Amino acid sequence: MLRKKECVAMLLAGGQGSRLYALTNNIAKPAVAFGAKYRIIDFPLSNCINSGIDTVGVLTQYEPLELNEYIGNGQPWDLDRAFGGVHILSPYQAKKKQSWFEGTANAIYQNLHFMKKYDPDYILILSGDHIYKMDYADMLRAHKATGADCTIAAIEVPIKEASRFGVLNCNPDGTIYEFEEKPKQPKSNLASMGIYIFTAKKLFDYLEADDKNPDSSKDFGKDILPAMLKAGEKMVSYRFKGYWKDVGTITSLWESNMDLLGAEPAFDVGDSDWKIHSRNPLAPPEYIGEKAVVDNSLIALGCEIEGNVKNSVLASNVIVEAGATVRNSVIMAGTVIRKNAVVEYSIIDENVTVETGATVGAPKEEGAGIAVLGRGITIASGAKVAGGVILDKDYKGE
Repeated sequence: MLRKKECVAMLLAGGQGSRLYALTNNIAKPAVAFGAKYRIIDFPLSNCINSGIDTVGVLTQYEPLELNEYIGNGQPWDLDRAFGGVHILSPYQAKKKQSWFEGTANAIYQNLHFMKKYDPDYILILSGDHIYKMDYADMLRAHKATGADCTIAAIEVPIKEASRFGVLNCNPDGTIYEFEEKPKQPKSNLASMGIYIFTAKKLFDYLEADDKNPDSSKDFGKDILPAMLKAGEKMVSYRFKGYWKDVGTITSLWESNMDLLGAEPAFDVGDSDWKIHSRNPLAPPEYIGEKAVVDNSLIALGCEIEGNVKNSVLASNVIVEAGATVRNSVIMAGTVIRKNAVVEYSIIDENVTVETGATVGAPKEEGAGIAVLGRGITIASGAKVAGGVILDKDYKGE
């Protein structure tokens, strides 16, 4: 019996994430912790299985070890399949040449054999650094209904921010007549989300042609999409109305974590109709001390809170000792905030120790920016880390 998949997803997860600074010194951006018990990659993987797409290639390159271990055989996302499932796709030495992935398009091109193995009708291209819930099956149905060669998911953004994105200029029926990659003066506020569905044969043809072009930068936004548009291929926008956040910067990562808080959060990770799967750490129940004060915060299993926590997101096994204060911050797993320390408007990576009486960050109103501490470091007793400072080594103060 012929075995095939209607749609194969290719998840680009090899980026360095340099704008996250100390948080991505030793791990790939999609492996960065998020929302107390998740990692960024949980969201596109969960979207895939919730959308009925059970064959996913995860393309890794930069610092892939932790990401590979986290994904494992895909069981937490129900992607441990005998035919299909999740597969880690790293650069490898081929017979003709050895090459790192040179761009997003080249990364997909180097894995043509993986896609063709499943004889798909359609290819879904995803990015591994976005926080959102989206039914790709709806987008696929729209792709089929319009007879498009390429469908691009798009979201309206403030016009002043549009120059950060690929911008789609569309006719009233949604067909795209122009694609501008990060234009200085955008004509539209309809931004590409970096989510594409291609009719498989068309994509394969354009990837092969792009590989032969010595002048190409091997990028979807700069090369593949403009080439298809120039050739007259039918390209259609798919408008997305829900929550979507590119968490590629310190500020956007902090903001997206804060969007989880409140009685009616901007982004609800507890929606039972669209479960976000993750490889949860095994930990005992959290402990909230008798004199502790916890207000509008997410507290994961294993935390021990004796101090004050407000408007913050704490991952598993975080300790906040008596007299310590954490406000408006994101604290990742295994971090310890000692007595009388103050952490404010900060992102602190895993297994950090903030010693007694130390101060990290400053109130948001002071405008200094978000303080960031890289994983495993220690801030000495009484030391002061100013707002907006990024540290990836132990700090004893001035």
